[in-house]
Amino acid sequence: MDEKRTLHGRRQGRPLRKNRRELVERLLPGLSVDLESLPANPADLFPTPVRDLWLEVGFGGGEHLFHQAVRNPEIGIIGCEPFLNGVAKLLSEIENFEKPVRNVRLLTDDARPLLDALPDGSIGRAFVLFPDPWPKNRHHRRRFIAPLQLDGLARVMRPGAELRLATDHIGYLRWMLFHTLAHPGFRWLARGPEDWRRRPEDWPSTRYEEKALQKGIGSTYLRFERRHSRPNSGGIAALK
Repeated sequence: MDEKRTLHGRRQGRPLRKNRRELVERLLPGLSVDLESLPANPADLFPTPVRDLWLEVGFGGGEHLFHQAVRNPEIGIIGCEPFLNGVAKLLSEIENFEKPVRNVRLLTDDARPLLDALPDGSIGRAFVLFPDPWPKNRHHRRRFIAPLQLDGLARVMRPGAELRLATDHIGYLRWMLFHTLAHPGFRWLARGPEDWRRRPEDWPSTRYEEKALQKGIGSTYLRFERRHSRPNSGGIAALK
């Protein structure tokens, strides 16, 4: 881990209501990923066979993760989120859905140990949506999108896998583009402005995006592909 530096914010906001607290105690243990006993094939985490494995880092309230899980029941989705209130909200959605949701597993902690534990090429799609922008200069080192984490994502993502990033913070957008374009493992899929101004149809909105829109702030949606081979130069050089 990067000198054990904390990349996430607080672990809990308001105390959980009794029913949410009981839900966490009852439902979370069966959905939790135990890094000490992670199977060699992470697809074995799920009770029924899955055709691919997706990863969401920092799922917030779980709106996007839940949508993807319900829409893609044949995909196993691992979500990482240290904020307990968001975890409880997602568990409530899973508990109250009309059908059993069996394709979700959760790590309620920093995503970096999971990246270290996952096998090479095991992830078919990864999401880092509206991460904390850490806007103050002295906190920039806590931003998740950085060379070390991109190295980890590139290792666990198979060639051709898609990395989706989103932010409503212009400073973090520049940061994301600088570091991800410079990384030899990823290729930007955008062909024109609409590709980063509009969400793809299979990409639902999140509460963070809605909050930004209420303030009149637009969001940017970035899609990168895990390269099939490592080029001699990074993305920035290739664009020149």
